[in-house]
Amino acid sequence: MSATSTSNGTARKHGDMRDYASTTLFQPHRAREAIRDAHNKKIPPMIGYYAGLAAVPITRLVAPMGFDFVWIDWEHTAMNIETMTTMVHEAAFFSEGRTIPWVRVPGHDHASIAWAADAGASIVVPQVDTVEQAKHVVNALKYGRKNKGYRSAPPFRYIHNVTDIPYDPTQSLWENFNDHSALMIQIESLEGINNLDAILTEVPEVDVVWLGTIDTRVSMGLPGGYAIQGSEPEWLEAAELFSSIVRKHNKPFAGFCHPNDEGLLNGTGNRCMAVVTGDTMKLAELAPELLDLKAALLKARGIKK
Repeated sequence: MSATSTSNGTARKHGDMRDYASTTLFQPHRAREAIRDAHNKKIPPMIGYYAGLAAVPITRLVAPMGFDFVWIDWEHTAMNIETMTTMVHEAAFFSEGRTIPWVRVPGHDHASIAWAADAGASIVVPQVDTVEQAKHVVNALKYGRKNKGYRSAPPFRYIHNVTDIPYDPTQSLWENFNDHSALMIQIESLEGINNLDAILTEVPEVDVVWLGTIDTRVSMGLPGGYAIQGSEPEWLEAAELFSSIVRKHNKPFAGFCHPNDEGLLNGTGNRCMAVVTGDTMKLAELAPELLDLKAALLKARGIKK
């Protein structure tokens, strides 16, 4: 990594996400700062893995590997609040701060956003189509009316003078959290793409944007699925519109990416965050391995199908 300090001037001691930890891992990482530094190429893109299973042991197993972030998918995984919270804590604590936990919440409701944020995660909100929806999400995440926030401060989550010491002592703990916890919105429809310019203009609190290609294509009546890129003229037009708006606002963006992607490796891809693998993806690799093994066993025994 090229920079010797983070964007706020703090010395970088570790060369990983521990440099963006707060005073304690009981508090959220300074994810907003990490995103800005990755976007401005002060550090490489953050590399993450997708946690698509409600499996605390997997989270604990992967945590020491040192991924920069984990994407915990609460939207498409059957997990309760306690499991989500435990996975957030396992990622942060068992990585010793190397991994920033993110939670994709099930929807736009205030409670889900608050539960995930109270756990210490940064937030991914799916299917944001309008300015009004984006403003509602900010209301749910932020503390204090002057910050457009309606989130309730949890009275018993932090211990006085033990886990409630703010990173920036000139601000309250809650103001610190407003500066630390990041907000990612997913644009997952043509409506969302068409409204993205207005969303980023009127809701600057959005830290990073993700184009959900599967849902966007499905919303447009196009085939959608894992690894489907698409070359239809209407899709290429929509994707370019998304990219042009992100460039216009100089807004960080994130997405899935193959670990050997040339754009990721040479820096031309401009992602500040890239999900390169996941539990479900690795488990899915067992299927062709199993087929190959069965075929080899049949061949070795001279058995025809």
